[in-house]
Amino acid sequence: AKSVYDGNATDPCQPVSAWQGSPQQNQDMFKGSSSMVTRPALPREPEVQGFCELARSCWDDVAKQRPAMPDVLRTLLALSPQKGEMVDNLIKRLEKYATDLEGIVSERTAELETEKQKVEDLVCRMLPKSIVEDLKQGKNVKAESFDSVTIFFSDIVGFTSICGQSTPLQVVALLNALYTTFDTIIDEYDVYKVETIGDAYMVVSGLPNRNGNRHAAEIASMSLHLLSAMIGFEIPHMPGTTLQLRIGMHTGPVVAGVVGIKMPRYCLFGDTVNISSRMESGGLALRCHLSETTWKVLSEIGGFHLELRGEREIKGKGIMKTYWLNGRDGFTLPLPEPGMAVSASQHEFK
Repeated sequence: AKSVYDGNATDPCQPVSAWQGSPQQNQDMFKGSSSMVTRPALPREPEVQGFCELARSCWDDVAKQRPAMPDVLRTLLALSPQKGEMVDNLIKRLEKYATDLEGIVSERTAELETEKQKVEDLVCRMLPKSIVEDLKQGKNVKAESFDSVTIFFSDIVGFTSICGQSTPLQVVALLNALYTTFDTIIDEYDVYKVETIGDAYMVVSGLPNRNGNRHAAEIASMSLHLLSAMIGFEIPHMPGTTLQLRIGMHTGPVVAGVVGIKMPRYCLFGDTVNISSRMESGGLALRCHLSETTWKVLSEIGGFHLELRGEREIKGKGIMKTYWLNGRDGFTLPLPEPGMAVSASQHEFK
């Protein structure tokens, strides 16, 4: 950009304006010259050229080339070493301004980092943290295969009936209270919450971070903990009613990946998902129903109290042998008594 200076100035303390003509003449001079930058006129006397060079460096069109305030102060002191009350006061005020500005910048930077962390925490609630880190680095997140994971499904037996006796706001309050309880409990285990749809709650262990064969034990222990929570859980608008939680789980391979751009979801695909859902829908209230595959893994690990339920027709899979999970060595929390569950006639089997 072209700068305009007046070379006829003689008083270094009174720089004359570059706007020499009438207002109309000045307006005509700048018409069509959007790149022209007007600067105060500077004198040409040798004794003040140091100040002029300092001023020009402060006007540099490239911001990074301009001197910092401490450098300006050092240069001024070098050019004008005499001290006086007015000069000292001016320098002190400039130093105070620079210090205050640094403090404001630091404060705003800290606030920005805090807000950035809040956003990151929110995103990590929607997607696995490892996936979020890859997305932050601009990596293309591809679908990944997992040879063995354990999937948990749960729903509420009689939920349709509860909804019929409740207002929509009461249903929302119920699910919020229930899933808040669940979310607090699952934080104690090596699991990942996949999603909730209505009264259905889906959790997986063994992905996105692989954990050997511990995934079955993590899901089984978590399931017992969730069942125990039903003893003290109370439906806000139906005091005295026990919520009939029904749990199913299955172990097997899956493919996992991020689906969608708006509100992306980390989804699981494969027959393991379907069988896990069938274990839940074919189970009973206040009990943990599991497949033979999960039974084998838990038997190898040991310490779990497993009971053969028998062979059952599983939609899309034919006859399958299934089991009940009744407890675990060292698990001291109380579990629901059989009399607390509703009868089989009140179940909807799928």
